[in-house]
Amino acid sequence: MDLMEYQAKELFARHDVPVTLGRVVEDPADAAAAAEALGGRVVVKAQVKAGGRGKAGGVKLATTPQEATDRATDILGMEIKGLKVRRVLLAPAADIAEEYYFSFLVDRANRNYLCIASTEGGVEIEEVAHTNPDAIAKISIDPATGVDEAKAAEIVAAAGFPPEAASVVQKLWAVFIAEDASLVEVNPLVKLADGSLEALDGKVTLDENAAYRHPDHAAFDDKASADPLEAAAHEKGLNYVKLDGSVGIIGNGAGLVMSTLDVVAYAGEKHGGVKPANFLDIGGGASAEVMANGLSIILGDEQVRSVFVNVSSGLSACDAVSNGIVQALELLGEKANKPLVVRLDGNNVVEGRRILAEANHPLVTVVDTMDGAADRAAELAAAGVQA
Repeated sequence: MDLMEYQAKELFARHDVPVTLGRVVEDPADAAAAAEALGGRVVVKAQVKAGGRGKAGGVKLATTPQEATDRATDILGMEIKGLKVRRVLLAPAADIAEEYYFSFLVDRANRNYLCIASTEGGVEIEEVAHTNPDAIAKISIDPATGVDEAKAAEIVAAAGFPPEAASVVQKLWAVFIAEDASLVEVNPLVKLADGSLEALDGKVTLDENAAYRHPDHAAFDDKASADPLEAAAHEKGLNYVKLDGSVGIIGNGAGLVMSTLDVVAYAGEKHGGVKPANFLDIGGGASAEVMANGLSIILGDEQVRSVFVNVSSGLSACDAVSNGIVQALELLGEKANKPLVVRLDGNNVVEGRRILAEANHPLVTVVDTMDGAADRAAELAAAGVQA
């Protein structure tokens, strides 16, 4: 479960992370009083579960309480990446000296935890990775030992943070472990003009598999603000996460899907920066119903211009997967209106490819290799965007 900024800050405060909670309002009429209580000069921030709020116009400075009302009026009701803004957070404007990026996350590939930190905060970490990768420190964390005082000092030194940041690192680690999070991110973690540190923003993803240990987390579940595609996928029992790109992804197995995201992103660099539109793992089932449900969710995303179905078949034979694709397209009818690139590998792959060739559906292209299929899907998506 992804938390909004104000919810993440509430968790931070429980673990003594330096943070200013601010005031949350849902009606512009309440913004002036909130701003007055916070000192008058505030930042008005859209509360949605999406990145890029600033670029979308969802973060604005207000220098007076009346201006806070105007900015809240501007932001409330707007849409950011398909999500309607239903509330805003008003936070005191900070006197910032330095901005850092900091996160803890689960490193599933290495069965470890990972800390990512940078002295270039306040911008998307992906942008820093592209423009100045040397500014990013990555520190592996052993789950058995965690982040003690020595490890916190190691992280701070590797990142180039001031030594006093070590205590904040340990408190953020407490949030990560105690709340069963899979991601804790602060961007920016700031050093203020007076030398103190503060988490000026926050992003937290909670592991829903651990919800039974945290009955209090149920209060964070805001169904009205959930991404409608993710909500629809959840109802259908699909493991789906919406991203920002234009190539829809369907795969069987989380590891394969993650690899597919990377391959598509790499291929997309040759086609105008095309990126994956989602994570969708159909697991071991590739029936017509499962495939139709997955395709209907992905095709419901207006950003999607092509779909890459990447199946490495073990328990599910490729012929069953191919039959599922063919039947799914029949079930969807006119709703299936974007090109599909299919890559099959594994059990009964020859028969699976034969079924798709015999069906000869105008939307389906079969490509033998993962890299080739990713390139074709990115190319089709780029052409769709241009069109």
